[in-house]
Amino acid sequence: MILPDPATFAAALPPRRGLIGIDLGTKTIGLALSDRLLTAATPVETLRRTTFTADSTQLLALAAQREAGGFVIGLPRNMDGSEGPRAQSARAFARNLAALTDLPLTFWDERLSTVAAERALIAADMSRKRRAGVIDAVAAAYILQGLLDRLAYLRTQQ
Repeated sequence: MILPDPATFAAALPPRRGLIGIDLGTKTIGLALSDRLLTAATPVETLRRTTFTADSTQLLALAAQREAGGFVIGLPRNMDGSEGPRAQSARAFARNLAALTDLPLTFWDERLSTVAAERALIAADMSRKRRAGVIDAVAAAYILQGLLDRLAYLRTQQ
């Protein structure tokens, strides 16, 4: 099920299970995982995209292996907040994935996540070649961390 906002998503999450952050690119999928307390996101890996069936099989296997409680998919909005073809592609991917799992899914605005990831990797003095291999997973961690921070804020408001 795709849930529209962080509060609804939080209410649907099973207790003590981490989340998977997804940065969908045209050629790769960056993945990140959170801890079970939903406080920190960690980049995990970057998958080469092939077919939806193969990609979703890998995602669902990772979710089962890590006992994940849900998915956070980066939604690539334009800088003015509108949605273009890439956002529609992310929404279609989410709809198809939701049909294969009972785990809740939500979106998080991913504007500038790759830019932030790139800056962090440059600050860590990582070579251009090495950055290319991990940038999508780091961007997924930025996306996931944004949602985790929002969930933490919502918990303080209760």
